[in-house]
Amino acid sequence: MTIPTIAGRRFSVGKYEIVATPIARSAHMLRYTVFLDGKRIGAMVSVPSESDCRFLEAPPPVPELVPWKAIYRPGRPRKDAPPRNTEPPPAPELVPWKAIYRPGRPRKDAPPRNTEPPPAPREELPHGLDLPHRSEER
Repeated sequence: MTIPTIAGRRFSVGKYEIVATPIARSAHMLRYTVFLDGKRIGAMVSVPSESDCRFLEAPPPVPELVPWKAIYRPGRPRKDAPPRNTEPPPAPELVPWKAIYRPGRPRKDAPPRNTEPPPAPREELPHGLDLPHRSEER
């Protein structure tokens, strides 16, 4: 028993002729071969647009590859470079922790603090609020 495949078809996109043929051992995929004036210029697996066909006809120029040079060694000093300074850099001056963080001290641009003491606790409860009675169960 073979896998049923979809039928091939032939259509045109602008001046290009497209022939779609089923791909071997695939039920749903087609190979789209692009022809221009009877000459095959390329093939794709997705449905080509006119822009894709123009790209197959005249691809953009590819720049030349830069040959590898043994003299270019990134990360290494040149032969005539002066030696590196091997002294460690001076240690940064340590600042005491309290000089940096002072939580009780207001900022210069902060608004003035409220210096009034908080109100005394009220003995009475708001209307309708009862304290639970203490029981022996826990």
